[in-house]
Amino acid sequence: NSRTKEQDMLVSRAQELSPCSSSTLTLTLTASCTFLSTLCSSNPFLSFPMRSSLSFLRSLSLSLSHHQPHHFHRHFFFRTISTPLSSSSSPKPQKYFPRLAAASASSSHSTFVEHLACEPETNENWDFNNPSESEAAFDFDKNDGSLDLKHLPALSLDVKELEELPEQWRRSKLAWLCKELPAHKAGTLVRILNAQRKWMRQADATYVAVHCMRIRENEAGFKVYKWMMQQHWYRFDFALATKLADYMGKERKFSKCREIFDDIINQGRVPCESTFHVLIVAYLSSTIQGCLEEACSIYNRMIQLGGYRPRLSLHNSLFRALVSKPGASSKYYLKQAEFIFHNVVTSGLEIHKDIYGGLIWLHSYQDTIDKKRIALLRKEMRDAGIEEGREVLVSILRACSKEGDVEDTEKAWLKLLHSEGGIPSQAFVYKMEAYSKIGEPMKSLEIFREMQEQLGSTNVAAHHKIIEILCKAQEVKLAESLMIEFINSNLKPLTPSYIDMMSMYFSLSLHDKLELAFSQCLEKCRPNRTIYSIYLDSLVNVGNLDKAEEIFNQMLSDGAISVHTRSCNTILRGYLSSGEYVKAEKIYDLMCQKKFDIDSPLMEKLDYVLSLSRKEVKKPVSLKLSKEQREVLVGLLLGGLQIESDEERKNHMLRFEFSENSSTHSVLKRHIHDEYHEWLHPSCRQSEDSGDIPYRLCTISHSYFGFYADQFWPKGRPMIPKLIHRWLSPRALAYWYMYGGHRTSSGDILLKLKGNPEGAEKVVKALNAKSLDCRVKQRGRVFWIGFLGSNSSWFWKLIEPYVLDDLKDVLKAGLAISENNLPETQDNSYDSGFESDEMLSNSSDGNS
Repeated sequence: NSRTKEQDMLVSRAQELSPCSSSTLTLTLTASCTFLSTLCSSNPFLSFPMRSSLSFLRSLSLSLSHHQPHHFHRHFFFRTISTPLSSSSSPKPQKYFPRLAAASASSSHSTFVEHLACEPETNENWDFNNPSESEAAFDFDKNDGSLDLKHLPALSLDVKELEELPEQWRRSKLAWLCKELPAHKAGTLVRILNAQRKWMRQADATYVAVHCMRIRENEAGFKVYKWMMQQHWYRFDFALATKLADYMGKERKFSKCREIFDDIINQGRVPCESTFHVLIVAYLSSTIQGCLEEACSIYNRMIQLGGYRPRLSLHNSLFRALVSKPGASSKYYLKQAEFIFHNVVTSGLEIHKDIYGGLIWLHSYQDTIDKKRIALLRKEMRDAGIEEGREVLVSILRACSKEGDVEDTEKAWLKLLHSEGGIPSQAFVYKMEAYSKIGEPMKSLEIFREMQEQLGSTNVAAHHKIIEILCKAQEVKLAESLMIEFINSNLKPLTPSYIDMMSMYFSLSLHDKLELAFSQCLEKCRPNRTIYSIYLDSLVNVGNLDKAEEIFNQMLSDGAISVHTRSCNTILRGYLSSGEYVKAEKIYDLMCQKKFDIDSPLMEKLDYVLSLSRKEVKKPVSLKLSKEQREVLVGLLLGGLQIESDEERKNHMLRFEFSENSSTHSVLKRHIHDEYHEWLHPSCRQSEDSGDIPYRLCTISHSYFGFYADQFWPKGRPMIPKLIHRWLSPRALAYWYMYGGHRTSSGDILLKLKGNPEGAEKVVKALNAKSLDCRVKQRGRVFWIGFLGSNSSWFWKLIEPYVLDDLKDVLKAGLAISENNLPETQDNSYDSGFESDEMLSNSSDGNS
């Protein structure tokens, strides 16, 4: 009866307190729980009423805590944490737990466990509605609102409280893990978890992962989740995976979010709408090449696989990302943009004016203009009461100029005259092009002069266009005067205009002027294959084979220029015409080696010549990789080259992706195009008339690549082969560096590698066997292998003979350093904490 009266008194006193005093009461009751808990644990013979009072105080503290902000519990909770001690009933501590084995005060351990039990876990709202953690604004327009998840359904994740666990030692262990794991790196964290394998099960690991997410240690929660997946008792938990993926996505860690996303798909489940949402936003927030394509892929699967209807802000953000690239690159995203537009329309959402403008802009950059689609979009804009802005009118001018539609060009021009901001410079260029298409080059020149008067100056694009128009019209004097005017303006680049001038001279058989233009171009511009090819054609046509041979050998020796099918056929034609059959046979052998196609008229004459000196004629084309091509392919695969296989894994395709923002890749892509010319898909081969090489190349599907697919891309994922140490030749390392490497400002060399820790360790050991000391750093599924200080110089000496000449100045490592300066050179920010403990834990133990 006395115990009941005490409880009634406490309840009545709690009801009298104001809400502002509830935190004080909770703190007092929690402290009382701590004191009684310590007393009970130290004296097992306490009376039953005392233990009942303890249970009542716990429940009362828990009920009052529901009215407190979550940060209050977390603040008070962590103020009272102390290192736990192993009790008599707990398993024997492992050697990886020196702090656990050294602890000696049991009272502090009980205090920690009781406070952890007081945290209200089951009633915490695992929603993403907290305004302070809403998604970063990816607004297509300020009126669209930010990309948040507050209207998306959230999954509930039930986790047992510690006080519900019957074993005291288990509560002790879990409490200690919750405190200890977030403070460690990946390698130490995994070692600590491995030491708990004997007793830890799914519910225990789930509790630790959830606790890490609660305190916003999401990286630690992700590592615990990945560790769980490797255990024999693991069973897939959809709610846990969804919550963790959402948190990873909200932190813009798209690689980890995508990893969990793929786990959900592999389990035969459809991810929640929130998971699709945050993953797309995470991809859009990254500037890494390929992220936009991945965002589009997830968006399409969100609609087609999940059947979800994304929010308007997500539609707008993805559309804005598609049209934010330069026109030459964005034109390939037209189908995706039309798909987004279709989804916005069918969902009954409001279509922003920039959606219409963006679609017309994309259509205007297509090689084949869809005039009906543009007219329909303009009609829909008028019906919606949207005026055609300056950008839309410029896009219409661009589309009309490609079609030579002067009438519509003039209509759009008149609208631009009355628009705010005046007429942009590119509008003059499009109008010039439109009139040139109908055969009026003088009208185009008149527009060019009008541009100079109205704007006060002209840009590079205008000079390129008017010189191109006059050269095609073969207006030699006008073209030459404008070329001089262009050179005196000090605008760059001049190469496109020199190509137009030399093409005009070649068609008019003005060899002397062509030779003069070639010499001027070499003085003012960088060497260009097209320039050399035109000059070579002219030399062969006039019969100057000695000079032609000199130019051809210069092209052959210069990696930035190199020879191609056209130049080889040109010089071969000259040798066959002049009767120099020995030199013709050498060119034929070169074309067979490079697997270039020989023109049919030349092949008929060449067959007769070869039959006089050879019993057997080689076949020019043979799909077989040379030794150099095989070594280069190994380096490119290490640097990130992808292999796509068919369902039966019989035929395989290589996919080369070069960064548009990398000057190194701009040079490398031409070399790779020439090196694997015979393997490339016809759509990826450079045309004879165009000097442009796409930034994405792919080969034909062929069974010959099966060996590399099995070794480097088994099951469609990158992997390091077991025999990689046999294939790391200096040439392979050089191409790895050029394709997937990076040189820091301090002169250090970094190599990017994708795969698992075991594979990265094989590469490190193989490099060490070659006396190349390196350090490794892990970032998600990517490893960075670094050659720091003097090690970078040794690496450079090994690969320098195989690096392209045009890239040696850009990629050269730092100069060799003296022994006195060695410690300072190696002590830099990148070297700090460079190794990943998770990957090097075994190797470092073995080496020490």
